[in-house]
Amino acid sequence: MLKMYINPNVKRGHINKEIYGHFAEHLGRGIYEGLYVGEDSTIPNTKGMRNDVVAALKAMKVPVLRWPGGCFADEYHWKDGIGPKETRKKMINTHWGGVVEDNSFGTHEFMELCEQLGCEAYVNGNVGSGSVQEMSEWVEYMTFDGLSPMTVLREKNGRKEPWKVKYFGVGNENWGCGGNMTPEYYANLYRRYQTYVRDNNISKICCGSNGEDLDWTKKVMETCFKGTPGHLHGLMDGLSLHYYTVPGDTWDQKGAATEFDEDTWYKTMKKTLRIEELINRHGTIMDEYDPEKNIGIIVDEWGNWFDVEVGTNPGFLYQQNTMRDALVAGINLNIFNKHCDRVKMANIAQMINVLQSVILTEGEKMVLTPTYYVFYMYQKHQDATLVDSYLQAPLTGTEIYQVPSLHESVSIDEEGHLNITITNLSLSETYEVDSILTDWEAKNVKGTILTGKMDAHNTFENPEVVKLADFTDCTINGQSIRFNIPPCSVLHLEVK
Repeated sequence: MLKMYINPNVKRGHINKEIYGHFAEHLGRGIYEGLYVGEDSTIPNTKGMRNDVVAALKAMKVPVLRWPGGCFADEYHWKDGIGPKETRKKMINTHWGGVVEDNSFGTHEFMELCEQLGCEAYVNGNVGSGSVQEMSEWVEYMTFDGLSPMTVLREKNGRKEPWKVKYFGVGNENWGCGGNMTPEYYANLYRRYQTYVRDNNISKICCGSNGEDLDWTKKVMETCFKGTPGHLHGLMDGLSLHYYTVPGDTWDQKGAATEFDEDTWYKTMKKTLRIEELINRHGTIMDEYDPEKNIGIIVDEWGNWFDVEVGTNPGFLYQQNTMRDALVAGINLNIFNKHCDRVKMANIAQMINVLQSVILTEGEKMVLTPTYYVFYMYQKHQDATLVDSYLQAPLTGTEIYQVPSLHESVSIDEEGHLNITITNLSLSETYEVDSILTDWEAKNVKGTILTGKMDAHNTFENPEVVKLADFTDCTINGQSIRFNIPPCSVLHLEVK
């Protein structure tokens, strides 16, 4: 029997709700057909937003949504996406599929979507091909409450009151698709551009590293803060980090989403777990400049990246979603929880029909993916308090790839309930776990589980192959909770 020790009296930090954030880029069928169908569509909608999709996302409690990119952000000019739809400028989406972008989904539509979802807005600005003036005017257009050319334009386009933009990204992947810049060059641009994000209520996000590039983090932090008087908080509120789990050995051969063997399963898990090392290593560099951890790591792109489904546009990044994706989601979210002192936001890539989606659509049909159900289970962690937990799990895997079998995080929510989320990465072993609670007597436990074969997935023909189920294989004995967690599963226990 494995032992898990939980001490609710030892508080490790606050889990920002934004750790459970999402990302929607102008890419493939993510926005068009996925989130937005237009007011004239036969698909039931409210102001163009799909009613079924919005309802499902609200049930999952989406806390924040990042838009319009991604690589698309640094070729997006916001004035093309305002005003009457019939007069909006059409453009070629050069990054994703070479298709025509008609800009029918722009600033007003994005803010409408956020209002329908009840979530915070995270807008990513254009540094790669945009000007300081363009970015400054966009912020003014969205947030200024007074008389100015941009507020007059906003009212002309149907919105008198300003919107609330909680987060603003100053560029995206500027080391690559956002301009192929050096860290010193970007950091000096960041210092300049962020000056004109003139809304004190906005948290400003600086473009951070591509995965393992520690040199980018070091030089950006050094350049941004060299000669900066006073406290650094305010110049930068967050530094992004992008890390995708790619089981293939090259970007040209990432591997299929649904056809894989056990070696590939455990290789995927091993690569996923690596994000914890990256958070620690980048965090150590940030500690040199920000020891009080006021600047958050913003993991605003993460998730599985596989080969596209056969027969689909390779530039649309459409892939299926299996129990493997569910385990990857559970692992990542547990890691983000346990590093909530530094990780302040995370945005899975992406929300619908792109990469590791929570929802897939096809015409009027909609299907919830295994990843959706993990986010649904984990929503109890949002704005909760991380508490001390420890679980020494045996290794599992194949001869080639070995990983810890179990991974957990524990929090106390606003109602005073203890929430335990635990993943079983093993494909063959059920583990009996004895959870020992310090100074806490369990009176009631409610369990929910997601489990199935490693390649199990939902389709439009069979949408409920993978779904949540009640978990009852659990007994309470005072300060002890014993349960058996089956292989290939994600479990949530709510303890009262």
